[in-house]
Amino acid sequence: MTAHQGASLEAIERIYRSRLAQFRRVATAISGDRELGYEAVQEGFALAVRRRADFRGEGSLEAWLWRIVLNAARSQRRRSDQVLPADPPAGNGHVDAAAEQLRAAMALLSDRQRLVLFLHYYADLDYAAIAEALGIASGTVGATLHSARAALRRLLEEERVR
Repeated sequence: MTAHQGASLEAIERIYRSRLAQFRRVATAISGDRELGYEAVQEGFALAVRRRADFRGEGSLEAWLWRIVLNAARSQRRRSDQVLPADPPAGNGHVDAAAEQLRAAMALLSDRQRLVLFLHYYADLDYAAIAEALGIASGTVGATLHSARAALRRLLEEERVR
């Protein structure tokens, strides 16, 4: 058995530079605010750099970084007491009713369902990458994504009927 050597600064920086937009989208969606999301990404990567020696190499470095950023975004959400993205109003100053309905429906999903949706659609991660980032099985990712979509569909249809 060889001892782990941690993650290199170069490898962390490479992922940061190539996936920054995705990390920001997901962190913003989780924290509920663009600035808080950006802060969560910065906080997460700063922590990863400080703790890079703790990376054991048992999974991918990107998945390790996702876990750190997801935790930072969740902390931001708890501190801000918000649940979902607070997008700015449309150019005319009015809030998009469909977007508001989607936010309200998303708020009713479980935390895991929201995370899987965010990682799949905002970060464009495949099932294996999501599973590794969240520490769950790939089959669980598929089942969670399926149930989240079904729940959203049902909730949005119920809202349309009202």
